Amino acid sequence: MPLVAILAGGLATRLRPVTLTIPKSMVEVAGEPFIAHQLRLLARAGVRNVVICSGHLGSQIEAFVGDGVRFGCAVRYSADGARPLGTGGALRKALPLLEPEFMVMYGDSYLPIDLRAVYAAFRNAGLPGLMTVFRNEGRFDTSNADFASGRIMRYDKWNPTAAMKYIDYGLGILRRDCLIEFDAGQPFDLAELYRRLAARHALAGYEADQRFFEIGSPAGLAETRAFLAGRAQRFR
Repeated sequence: MPLVAILAGGLATRLRPVTLTIPKSMVEVAGEPFIAHQLRLLARAGVRNVVICSGHLGSQIEAFVGDGVRFGCAVRYSADGARPLGTGGALRKALPLLEPEFMVMYGDSYLPIDLRAVYAAFRNAGLPGLMTVFRNEGRFDTSNADFASGRIMRYDKWNPTAAMKYIDYGLGILRRDCLIEFDAGQPFDLAELYRRLAARHALAGYEADQRFFEIGSPAGLAETRAFLAGRAQRFR
């Protein structure tokens, strides 16, 4: 399995006041910080190397996770620095730590998906990028992707259209050289890279068959707590 980059640098303004003093990845979910659940999920899927791209109060994540060994993987860190770099800028800064092909996921997402199947789809497509999508039709958030025949035909989170029935599931795979077209040290959104790749017919797609969970909003946090608490009960 390839390395996974976790984007954990956001300010998490929708979860304030809790996130005024802790980063979103450290918010308690089912008895422990959310990042612990993410790392264990990745380790169970066979992921052995993780890079956490941190920002707001990121030193707390590093203090808790450490080298990642107790969660089943080796963890390294890339911090934004003096100013937020956005999801894309954070990946660009982490470039020296990334493998030629790597997975990327958001730091507020819990994704019950077969990572090996997603990676196989990426390798089979032979394209520089892949986005996982879920047939959303406006249920969980605004749909922002047009997906057909294993390709993302169009993706635009800023200008969605009625033809877009799918939503970005929160997991992608990229070739490292996709990031070179963006200037180092300049903030940008990962969604812009996905948008450009789709416009060039260079973005494969993989449809998830289970919904995603997220802690980016109070409602999402409540749902994720209930879901993961239920999993914990089943494994006792």
